[in-house]
Order: sequence, then C-alpha cells, then structure tokens
Amino acid sequence: MQPSLSPAMAAALAMVAPGTPLRDGLERILHAQRGALVVIGDGPQVLSICTGGFLLDAEFTPQRLSELAKMDGAIIVSSDASRIARANVHLMPSSSVPTNETGTRHRTAQRVARSIDVPVLSVSAAMNLITVYRHGESHVLQRVGRVMDQATQGLQSLERFRERFDVALTALTGLEVEDTVTVRDVVAVLQPAEQLVRISAETAGRLVELGDDGQLLRLQLEEVTEGVGDVRALVVQDYVCSRAAGDGCSPDGADLRRDCERAVDALAHLEFEDLLDADKVASALGLLPREDGLDASVDARGYRLLRKLPRVPPVLLDRLVEHFVTLQRIMRASIGDLEQVDGVGLARAKSVKEGLTRLAETSILDRYSS
Repeated sequence: MQPSLSPAMAAALAMVAPGTPLRDGLERILHAQRGALVVIGDGPQVLSICTGGFLLDAEFTPQRLSELAKMDGAIIVSSDASRIARANVHLMPSSSVPTNETGTRHRTAQRVARSIDVPVLSVSAAMNLITVYRHGESHVLQRVGRVMDQATQGLQSLERFRERFDVALTALTGLEVEDTVTVRDVVAVLQPAEQLVRISAETAGRLVELGDDGQLLRLQLEEVTEGVGDVRALVVQDYVCSRAAGDGCSPDGADLRRDCERAVDALAHLEFEDLLDADKVASALGLLPREDGLDASVDARGYRLLRKLPRVPPVLLDRLVEHFVTLQRIMRASIGDLEQVDGVGLARAKSVKEGLTRLAETSILDRYSS
C-alpha cells in the first residue's frame, strides 16, 4: 500500500492541486518542455541559502511563472503562493544534507526541503514530471485522470470492506447479548476495521491531490468510513486484556487506556497482508495464546453497547463498567443494583436497564431475521 501522507505533505499537495494558479503555472512549464525549481516560502531561512538572481515582489500569475522558468535559476514565491518574490536564484543548501536523487535540480530540491520547512517543487522536462518535496518526503504529481481512477478504485475497495465490517459487527452484537463471543468474532470485526482505516487514509491522500475535483469522492469517502475509527477503538476497549486482573491487567481507567493504545498501535504496525491472518491479529491484540486459540471465549466489558444508550454521560459509562466489570453482569443487574453505582439514580438506572433490554431484543431480531 502507498504510505499515508504527512500533514505537511498533504498541505503542500493542496497548494498544487488541479485548478490552483500554482498548478496551472507548473503545467504551463511542462507543456513548454522546460524545467523549473520553485520554492514556496520567502522567509529568512530560504533567503539565507539564495545567491544571485533578482528581486521581483510581483503578483503571482501562471503566465509569469512560466515565463520566469525560461531562466536557469530557482523561483522563490511567497508562502501562500500569492506573490513571486525572486527569480533566477542560485540555491546553496549544505552538501552534507543527504539525498538519494541523481539530477542536479532534484538533488537541490530535496536538500532544500530537508534543510528548511518549506515545500519545494521540481519540474523535469526530460521526464515530464512534477515532484513535490517536503521534509524527507517526495511525491510525484500524476495526471488528474489517473489519480481519479485510483481514488475510485480505493472507494470501491472500501465499500467491500465496509460491508464485511457491518456484517461482522452485527454478529458481534448478537453474540455479546448471548454471551458467546470468541476471539475469532472479535478479530472478524477488527480486521476490516483496520483495513478500512488504512485504505481510507491512502484514498484521502489521493483526494488531496485532486483538490476541488475530488469533492464528490471526498463526500463518498466520509460516508463509507463514518464511525469506523470510533467503533474500532471501542471494540479494542471492550476486549483488550479482557481477562483483567486474572491476567495481570488492571481494568481501571489509566491502565486500560494504555492497554488500548498499545493494542491499536500494534494493529497499525501489522503489515497489510498480516491483517488477513486472524492469528496474527489476535496476537497483536494480546488475545493469544489461549488454550482454545481463536475459539476461546472472551467477555465484553460493555463500552460499545453502553455507548449506544441515549443521554448517559461517558463518566457514568466508565463507572458502570468499573463496577460490574463485564457486559453480562451489567445486563443481568437489577435496577437496584444499577443504583448502587455512584451517580446513577433511580431514573437513570431504569433508563439503562430499559435501553439494554431494547438493544438485546433488536440484536436478536437482526441476528435471526438475516
């Protein structure tokens, strides 16, 4: 998979997205079969490595950028690309800055970007490419049609994973109500959830490159991935170290948050191919080894289902879980038992009891009517 873009690179790509004056100027340079080196930023750090050239301080237009590219030196534009500050400039970054580029223009661009916190653009006439450099990253701009095709394919993949995710999540809810959840059922939800998160990040990066042309696809991406990250976190919170104190894991807030963060981080560091292996996913979550492997029973804490209850503050949800430890104990608790939890009065105890009953009935109907 293509790695996710850093915020700095995403911001740089947004500046050269189709339809922007800067992209128009770069395309004009390419069409004229010329090369160029453009630095976006004219602060003191940039000026400290500039020699020669001449001061312009002129309003930016695509035509001016194209004309100035006829000269050999670099072009310096303001940080918002609204003005052309200097042209025909010789850039002198430190030769000690590492670079893996071979061409003179690209080596200079990469060294400047690694030395100074500014985007640097290199236009290659020979290869007909525009490359964006930011910090240690580089990104070759592709034609709009190709990026659109890739983003569309990404959305189609997301829709398939979302369907798998929704089916597995519905099944997990029913199994939680029936108290028959296994490690395999938990993994079946987290596999497509993690895949959705990763493909979504990759597709979002392509949509940044499309600019306004990707607005419709951006709305579709938001719809397909809505709530996935939150559900993934809640499922991890429900099952990570679910054996609690018996396995040396504390169920209290601070320790549980650290356990959840470690589990999510472990999932994020799995190779994409490893996400297809249920055993590797379960091991990353700390749910293996177990005597029965993937078929071992696990207890839900109840965070995810309790979050579905209306008008119950998160602090009370935490107290309910801390008091009863598992979802099944919460569901079996009487109204009087629920009232024993700090901050849960009679009215709220009734609301929790009735809400969980409705969720149980709905999940059973969904499970056996599908």
